[in-house]
Amino acid sequence: MFNRSRRNLAHWFTLSMGSILILFAGVVYYQRAVDCLEVTDRLLYRKTGVMAANIDYRSEQGQEVVDLSNVPILGNYAPPVGSNLVYARWYSATGTLRQFYGMQPPEQLQYTAVFETLRPNAVSDNAQDTAQWLRQLTLPVTHNGRRLGYLQVAVPLTEARADLHELLRVLLLAVPLTLGGIGLVGWCLSGLAMRPIRESYNQLQRFTSDASHELRAPLAAILSNAQVGLLSPIEAGQPKHLRLEKIAAAAKSMNTLVSDLLFLARQAGRLDPTSLQPVNLNGLLKDTIVTAPVQLAAQHLTLHLALPDEPILIHGNADLLRQALTNLLINACKYTQAGGTVWLRLIGQYHRTVIQVEDTGIGIPASDLPHIFERFYRVDEERTRETGGSGLGLAIAQQIVEAHGGRLTATSIVGEGSLFQIELPLL
Repeated sequence: MFNRSRRNLAHWFTLSMGSILILFAGVVYYQRAVDCLEVTDRLLYRKTGVMAANIDYRSEQGQEVVDLSNVPILGNYAPPVGSNLVYARWYSATGTLRQFYGMQPPEQLQYTAVFETLRPNAVSDNAQDTAQWLRQLTLPVTHNGRRLGYLQVAVPLTEARADLHELLRVLLLAVPLTLGGIGLVGWCLSGLAMRPIRESYNQLQRFTSDASHELRAPLAAILSNAQVGLLSPIEAGQPKHLRLEKIAAAAKSMNTLVSDLLFLARQAGRLDPTSLQPVNLNGLLKDTIVTAPVQLAAQHLTLHLALPDEPILIHGNADLLRQALTNLLINACKYTQAGGTVWLRLIGQYHRTVIQVEDTGIGIPASDLPHIFERFYRVDEERTRETGGSGLGLAIAQQIVEAHGGRLTATSIVGEGSLFQIELPLL
C-alpha cells in the first residue's frame, strides 16, 4: 500500500514538474526562433533599404522612368563579396516583372506580404533550384506619395535554422535527463513524505494488534462464565437465563470482532514469499463449500459449485484463501432469502484465474458499492444487526486477495443479486 502511494506521489510529481519543464523548453525554443527571425528581418530590411535608396525616378517626354542602374545587384554593380542574397526582383507598380537577379521569378507579383517565410517547395517549381527555406521581403517603393513598384529580396534561413536545430538537440538531450532527475528526486521526496505516515500506520497496527490480543483473554473469561451459568439448573426463558444468553452472544460477537481486527493488523501488506505454496484451487473450493460455517449459513439455500475439468494451480496460502472464500460465501448467504441460490465458480483463463461468488439476494445499491470493502461499513444496518455481522468480512477478503497479488471486485443489481469476483495470477 505504501509503495503504491509512494509511486503515485512520485508519478504525479514527475508529471507536474515534467509538464512545467517541457512547457519551459517550448517557450525557450519559441523565443529563440522569434529572436532569430527578428535578426534576419532587420538584416534583410537594411539590405533592401539600401537597394531602394539607389533607385532613380524621373520623367522623360511625359513618361515616368525608373532607373535601376545604380541599384546594387539589380543594376550595374556586382553583388558584394559575402552577400547571401538568394534573389532580388523589381516589379512595376502594376506587379509586372521588370528586372531580377537570381532564380527565375514569376512574371507577375505573387507575394504581397511585407515579410514572408517560404518553404523549399514554395520557392520555385524548377527542380534545379536549391531547396532551402527563405525569408522574403516585398517592399513597396514610393516617391512623393506615388508608388513606383515593388522591390522583392530574399535571404536564406540556413544560419537561423542551424541555430534552432542546435538548440533543439540540446533540449532533446537535456529534457529527458532532467526528467530522470526529477523522477529520482520525486521518488526520494515521496519516501520522506510517506515516512511519518508509515510510522503512524505501523503504530496504529501495533496498537490494534496489542489491544485485540489483550481483549481476547477477558472476552474468553466472560464467555466461559456465561456458558457455565447457562449450564446451571435455571429454567429456560427466565430473566436470569435470558441475561446469560445475551452476555454469551455479545461475548461471541466481540470475540469475532477482536479476531478480525487482529487478523487485519497482522496480515497487512504482501505475504512473505516463504509462506506461499502451490495451491490446487479445485480442491480448495470443494473443501470450502462443505465447511461447517458455510453449510450453516446456507442451510435454507441451494449451493452450486462449478469447476473446470483441469486443475488450476496458483501460488498462495491455502488457509488465507479459504478464509476469504468463506467470508464471501457467508456474506452471500446472509443476504439471500430462503430458497435462493448461491453459485461458486472457478474459471481458468490464459494469464489468470477467476473465482466468482454469485447470489440471488437483495443486491447492493449503486451508491454503496464503492464502500463495501471499507472496514466497518454496513449497507443495511438493521439486517447486519440481525445477522451479527461486524462489517469486516469483505475488508478481510479484499486484504487477503490483494496480499496474493489479485483483485476483488463486486457488481450488483438491487433485487436481483450480487456477483463478487476474485482475479488471481496463475502459477
